Amino acid sequence: MIPFRDTYRDIPLYSPARKRCRVDLSDNTNLFGAPPSAERVLREEGLQLLARYPAGYAPDLKRAVAAYAGVAVDSVTTGCGSDDVIDCALRAFLEPGDAVAFPDPTFVMVPLFARLSALRPVPVPLREDLELDVDGLLATGAKLIYVCTPNNPTGTVASRAALERLVDRAPGVVLIDQAYVEFARGGDFLDLARTRPNVLVTRTMSKAFGLAGLRVGWAVGAPALVAEVEKARGPYKHTALGEAVAVSALAEDVPWMEACAAEAVENRERLRGGLKVLGLEPLPSEANFLLVPVPEARRVGEG
Repeated sequence: MIPFRDTYRDIPLYSPARKRCRVDLSDNTNLFGAPPSAERVLREEGLQLLARYPAGYAPDLKRAVAAYAGVAVDSVTTGCGSDDVIDCALRAFLEPGDAVAFPDPTFVMVPLFARLSALRPVPVPLREDLELDVDGLLATGAKLIYVCTPNNPTGTVASRAALERLVDRAPGVVLIDQAYVEFARGGDFLDLARTRPNVLVTRTMSKAFGLAGLRVGWAVGAPALVAEVEKARGPYKHTALGEAVAVSALAEDVPWMEACAAEAVENRERLRGGLKVLGLEPLPSEANFLLVPVPEARRVGEG
C-alpha cells in the first residue's frame, strides 16, 4: 500500500478561476509589461544563462536587494516569489502543530502553506473598519503572525500604530507581506525590518516590477532571522536568467517601475469613479486592485 501523507489528504490543489474575458485583472500584475532592462539582459546574456546553473543562494540578487532596501547583505533572503519566502519562513520558525495567526480575509496562500507544513492556521477577522485586530492576533499566542499590507484582497494598509503595537507585544516573529507597497501612499514598513529583531518584511518582483513570470521575491530582516529562513530555503531557488533580470531591474528600472505604479494608481481611481457612477461602493484601496461589494456576489462571480 502506498503511504500517503495524512496531512495532505484533504488539501486541494490551488486552482484560481480562469475565464475568457477581454481584460484579465485577476493576477494584479503590471499591465505595462516587463521592465526595459529585461530585453537587454535577454538579448545579451539569455542563451548563455540558460546553459548555466545559478549560484546556490543568489549572491548577486542579495547585493542588489541590499542596495535597494538600504540594508546589509546578511539581512536579505530571496525566493521563488515572495510566497516562497513566506513558505520558507513558516517552516523555519514553526514546528508541526504550531499555530500561525493572520488577519481574515488575507492572502489565500498563507493558510494553504500552513496546512502543507502541518501547522494550525488561525484566522482572526479584521475589525469592521478593516484595521488589524491586534488584541485578537496576540490572543492566539502564535509564534508567527502574518500581516499583509496593503492587504490582499481588501487593498487596505495597516496603521503604523497597530503594527508597531503588534510587533512590540508578539511572542515571536511578525511576518509583514508588502507585495503591493509600491502602489501605496505611505505604509512602507522596511524600517521595522531594519530595527526590530522579530520582523521579516517580504517584497516581490511580480507586481510593480513586471516580472511575475520569473518568480522572484525577497525579504529583509535581522541577520539572525534571515539565517534561519536561508536554512529552510535551501539552494537554487532562482534560475540564472531570473536572477540576472531581477538584478538589472533593481539597478536600472526603479524610475520606470515608479512611473508604472503611479499610472496604475491613476487608473485605479478612474475605475473607482466609474464604479461609483454605477451605484457600487468600492472599498478604499492602496494596492493596484479594488474590492467591490456587490449584491449576490457568488452569482456574479460564477456568471
